[in-house]
Order: sequence, then C-alpha cells, then structure tokens
Amino acid sequence: MSSKTLNRRKKVHKRIRKTLSGTAERPRLSVFRSNKSIYAQLIDDASATTLAAASSKEVDQGSKLDQAKAVGKLIADKAMNNGITTVVFDRSGYIYHGRIKALADGARGERKEDGTNELLQF
Repeated sequence: MSSKTLNRRKKVHKRIRKTLSGTAERPRLSVFRSNKSIYAQLIDDASATTLAAASSKEVDQGSKLDQAKAVGKLIADKAMNNGITTVVFDRSGYIYHGRIKALADGARGERKEDGTNELLQF
C-alpha cells in the first residue's frame, strides 16, 4: 500500500474513531485488513480490553472473500458465547466494500422474518 493511500486511511480512521467507542454491553468490532489476511476483534474501550478476536489464519477456506465471511461468522460465534448480541462496527478507514463488507455480512448472519439478524446486530 502506498504511503498516500495509507495516510488517507489513517485520516479517515481518526475521523471515524472520534464518534465510535465500545462499551462492555456494546463493544467495538474493529477490522484490520492486510494483503494476505483479515483480522477482527471485539474491544471494550471503557476498560481497554479485547473481549474476543478472530483471524483468517484460524480459518482455511478458498478465496479471500470466503475467508473474510468465515472470520465474520467466527467472531460472531465468539461474541454470542460471551453474551454479546450488539456491536459497533469500526471499519478502520477501509472502504465498506469487498472483504470488509463480507466480514460484516458474515458477522450479521441471515436476516430473520422479523427484520433482525441471526447473529450480531450493528
């Protein structure tokens, strides 16, 4: 990634983080995307702790898009085991497209008839 692109992403991420913060009841779902892998973690900003984490290194599936969706499902399952049902999504300055969108869709799961999601609510 060029320094121009990285600087832009850092600026956008700073702007996003001004308004987002996670609590124990509604933690922040933070995403980091590298060229090879994708990482997600649930963060409680009030106590500065990581509640759960998942990465594409834990999941071996086909394409990067499939891996991102599997990581989203994995982090959602870990959150549900900890009793967390709603999160604040922090895309970390990345465009909501491609692998970031796939991870978010994986974490949400299927849409139910009453309009709620199967796994996590954003």
